[in-house]
Amino acid sequence: MNPEALLACLTTPACIVTQVSAGMIIGMLIFLVASGVTLIFGVLKVVNFTHGSFYMLGVYFALTAYGLTGSYAVSLLAGAIGVGLFGVVFERFFMSKVYNADVLMQLLVCYAFILILDDVVKTVWGGDFLKMGMPEEFALPPIKVWDGFVPPFYAFLTVFAVLIAVLVAALLGLTRFGKIVRAAAVNRQMVSVLGINTSLVYALIFGLGSVLAGLAGALAAPVRSAVPGMGFDILIESFIVTVIGGMGSMGGAFIAAIGIGLIRSFGTIGFPLATEGVMFAIMAIVLLIKPTGLFGRRAA
Repeated sequence: MNPEALLACLTTPACIVTQVSAGMIIGMLIFLVASGVTLIFGVLKVVNFTHGSFYMLGVYFALTAYGLTGSYAVSLLAGAIGVGLFGVVFERFFMSKVYNADVLMQLLVCYAFILILDDVVKTVWGGDFLKMGMPEEFALPPIKVWDGFVPPFYAFLTVFAVLIAVLVAALLGLTRFGKIVRAAAVNRQMVSVLGINTSLVYALIFGLGSVLAGLAGALAAPVRSAVPGMGFDILIESFIVTVIGGMGSMGGAFIAAIGIGLIRSFGTIGFPLATEGVMFAIMAIVLLIKPTGLFGRRAA
């Protein structure tokens, strides 16, 4: 514990700006992954433990696309679309078979694919650390905020993630597709009776959740080293965010992700050895006070 260093940082504008910007990119990446988890759970009632591996695939797809084209925009599309398509295939051929099965069976299917995808990555890309590096588009002078400086890529990642959150919220809240999704989450049989292909709706929702995980991986590629198994840490953090925010609550996931990101950022200064423990402690306290999460609702 180093409370003196943390206090010194909190009273120094430059340090606050630096740590807040770092915490925001951590939080936004966690949010994109957690939003996919909570979206899939909210509609399909399935806890997708392979979501961290989808994030990992997004990183590697983006690295490959960037190496071939040199375009970061193309790498973002490759990570998001590639993982989205894989998610649809995974849902149709595997997860859809265990929707009505015991939860343990669902977990076993997910865990099997975690191991399979780790081995696939080792076979295709190798087991060494890989890194994209900062794209040329963001090789710009830092942005001065208060007395601190924010790297342009950090600002882009934060704004882009917020924009994605707004677009997903608009899709689910303002469109006919969103109404169908919300109805299917409550009563799939009734939606099916109305002549709507609920299997297609489920596949699209799983695909959208996978797109968010792949996009998070592609966004993280310039600032994270790629290595097999890298999805495990962000999977744990995304579930912490999902539980704190409330299962099925996108807004709750967003707020919780920012909080966890700031804890991680400032925790590296004040309590570097206890950061993980603080996150789990907060989750435990929230569950004791409000088991459904901060913004979750009890099932009717």
